[in-house]
Amino acid sequence: MKETKTVSGTPEARAAMHEMMAAFEAFKGANDARLDEIEKKASSDVLLEEKVARIDQAVAAAQARLDRVVSEGRRPGIGDGLAPSVSAADRRRSTSPNGGGMEEKAAFDGYLKTGQSFGLELKAGLSSGSGSAGYVVPPETERAIERRLMAGSPMREIATVRTVGSGVFRKPVSTAGVVAGWVAETAARPETDPATLALLEFPSADLYASPAATQSLLDDAMIDLDEWLAAEVEDAFAAQETQAFVNGDGTNKPKGFLSYTTVADASQTWGEIGYVASGAAGGFATTNPADKLIDLIYAPKAQYRPNGRFVMNRKTVSAVRKFKDSDGNYIWSPATRPGETASLLGYAVTEIETMPDIGANSLSIAFGDFQRGYLIVDRAGVRVLRDPYSAKPYVLFYTTKRVGGGVQNFDAIKVMKFAAT
Repeated sequence: MKETKTVSGTPEARAAMHEMMAAFEAFKGANDARLDEIEKKASSDVLLEEKVARIDQAVAAAQARLDRVVSEGRRPGIGDGLAPSVSAADRRRSTSPNGGGMEEKAAFDGYLKTGQSFGLELKAGLSSGSGSAGYVVPPETERAIERRLMAGSPMREIATVRTVGSGVFRKPVSTAGVVAGWVAETAARPETDPATLALLEFPSADLYASPAATQSLLDDAMIDLDEWLAAEVEDAFAAQETQAFVNGDGTNKPKGFLSYTTVADASQTWGEIGYVASGAAGGFATTNPADKLIDLIYAPKAQYRPNGRFVMNRKTVSAVRKFKDSDGNYIWSPATRPGETASLLGYAVTEIETMPDIGANSLSIAFGDFQRGYLIVDRAGVRVLRDPYSAKPYVLFYTTKRVGGGVQNFDAIKVMKFAAT
């Protein structure tokens, strides 16, 4: 069995952390000089601006390397495909000849290598017109794919993920709680208003990829085909998922949190995402730009702030990295230990590249409790259809999983709109 080790003590993690800290110290020195130049001359030297930009890129590269090391450390090896919490006795039973685990694994490997389907369950596509079909992968392979997606998808790390057995997950939510009141000991108890319920629906849509392999690769006895398949679909699935969770329109894909109607936070009602204006059209306010970030932090109610975090892309991180508070301290801080994330005004920052760049009326920064605010729905079952004909001499493996998603609590997530009002 392969083990997933923590990355905090690995030489690569320590080197990445040291590189990150050194780059940020150099960045602070160069940016302080730039700010002093602006204060004295109302403008900065071009060469100094270029120096700050170069060091900022080095900080971003160091942060990316650290994130990669941490992500790879969290990514599990396939091993026997069982969760770490499974007991040794259950692990032995699942992999014993009589426990079914080895039999399923052998049957699935046989299908991947030769196309032999004996012992596998055929699942027709849910849409009769699609003509799709495939074989359900063993539970161990499905869990391996899900765990690798969890490590590779930033939205899966911060949102709630639920596995369901139907194509549409329906969740009743209370948009207005039950009313309570005070009464005297012997006074009458008038009836209180009941809770207001809304029914949210999260339909799942097909997410697919077709990794290709040569027959020589399939014939190689040293290749773990479960691990190969999980690794091949991981990046493709994670990229498509992340794009949809942020910007998806909800048609044949999840609905992203930026695709809902956005209104000024003071006027926000259930079903809408509230925004805080940045103070300038297409950018931050020229004076005290960090103040609007503080306003964004305090836009959600108090119960959503303890687990709150910022979400933005790396270009936006590069912009806010230069800001200072009223005491002259940088509001952005790098991670101090491997496994942690950088912070902004004391709150974690999750970089998601599909967040829009700063521009006119863009929604480039989000803040809130994404675990309570956004729900990802995985339909149980991953299907694989072996296709040795469409791309000879390669063998394609048409792999499909069903995923849905959407906002489940409209009070938990707020965004910043880059506009004057």
